[in-house]
Amino acid sequence: MKDFASHVLGTSVGKGHVGVFFLGQAGFLFKTAEGSLLGVDLYLSDCCKRYFGFKRLMPHLLDAGELTLDYLVATHAHYDHFDPDSVPVLMANGHTELIGAKDTAEECERLHITDNVTYLSVGDTLIRNEIKITAVPCDHGAETPHAIGLLIEIAGKRIYIMGDTCFRPDYLDNEMLHGVDLLILPINGAFGNLNEAEAARVVSLLCPKIAVPCHFWNFAEHGGNPALFLENLQKLAPDGKALLMRQGEYLKL
Repeated sequence: MKDFASHVLGTSVGKGHVGVFFLGQAGFLFKTAEGSLLGVDLYLSDCCKRYFGFKRLMPHLLDAGELTLDYLVATHAHYDHFDPDSVPVLMANGHTELIGAKDTAEECERLHITDNVTYLSVGDTLIRNEIKITAVPCDHGAETPHAIGLLIEIAGKRIYIMGDTCFRPDYLDNEMLHGVDLLILPINGAFGNLNEAEAARVVSLLCPKIAVPCHFWNFAEHGGNPALFLENLQKLAPDGKALLMRQGEYLKL
């Protein structure tokens, strides 16, 4: 999309609504009616190729210096969620607050990011103006014990971002996570994440108003088939509503 940053800035979000933009992989931008911008798990570079050999297959729509975010959230320190090439640029304006899981502290120290940083553990709640963020449990494996999911509340809307997690139905036994306005969940089935069938089971259990899958197509090594997710959803939750968002697509909640 040509000049995606201008598109985001020029999009008007009406009172009582939340604007949602999908940037690929697990990255989302949220815009409030007041104009605040919240970025979650933004992967704006191709650094995973340099570090791990994982080549980026989907183009990035946004350069790190093109938008001034009010808040940047990272659910854990893996580089497709905490992008070490982009985070320092995103934070250079002196305005953006970085809100990260506890394991991002080591990366922040390595990158010399010390100001405007807040760390969240499961159970913590953070309120910033019209935005409320609560860290909820996820299970991304024993090597990532500090990874978190997010319950974001804006304008009376509830958005549940599961983060990177395997299937843990015990973690879903929380009434605040049921019937949310938007559920965002991985479907790639690799590296400790939900696969397509497990993601469909989550939708059947939580009954969100809209489910948006992520974590597919950006790396060949990650896997993820959105068509298979829809097939499983039709079997397990035929009344469930899912939206496959293309990069740059806008959803008004």
